[in-house]
Amino acid sequence: MTTPRDLLIIAMDMASSHSVDRGDLSLALAGAEAVDLLDARAIGLEGERIVPGPPLPLADRMLKRAAASLTREPPYEPVGEWLWRRGRGLPEAYLDTLEADGDAVRERHRRWMVFHTSELVLVDSSARRRAADRLRSDEPVLATLAAAVGISDPSTPESPTVTRVDDVATATVLTAVDDALGELAVERQRRAQRRDDATADNVRRGY
Repeated sequence: MTTPRDLLIIAMDMASSHSVDRGDLSLALAGAEAVDLLDARAIGLEGERIVPGPPLPLADRMLKRAAASLTREPPYEPVGEWLWRRGRGLPEAYLDTLEADGDAVRERHRRWMVFHTSELVLVDSSARRRAADRLRSDEPVLATLAAAVGISDPSTPESPTVTRVDDVATATVLTAVDDALGELAVERQRRAQRRDDATADNVRRGY
């Protein structure tokens, strides 16, 4: 199993009580991929830029796609830019993978509110149990990414605990995820303000 798959499974498990925003999840999944690629030595970092390593036989097909999407000529892509680019459509791609692997099935009458539209539900699988165990163990990377998108272990609902990550490259990726989520939150606020302003204008004009 991989960190992005575990993160998505946890998000789906929490969906009955907590809806994870699709944009937030997209960025967090891309960050999880970057961390796994670092662990596999498929990439390295020079400052905040992703430097591809030599081609490696990655077992996970989604990580293979992530590695194939890297910019392989200098100047290499900053982590933040890669998160936005790679994150587009990533939740849907991982949902398709879970369904293809039999870890999730479609259900007609019940909706799990993963970014508000998913009709896939998890089955009782070893993958689901491993993801839950990993969250309960407060594994640093998964705990940080889960907390970043508002997910906490239900056994400790009062506040998500983020364990310190000592590896510099991994910490750089997680910081980039946090920065990107902050940018997204600001953009949402701007859009909401524009809608409020437009509504107020319409009221003043009698519409």
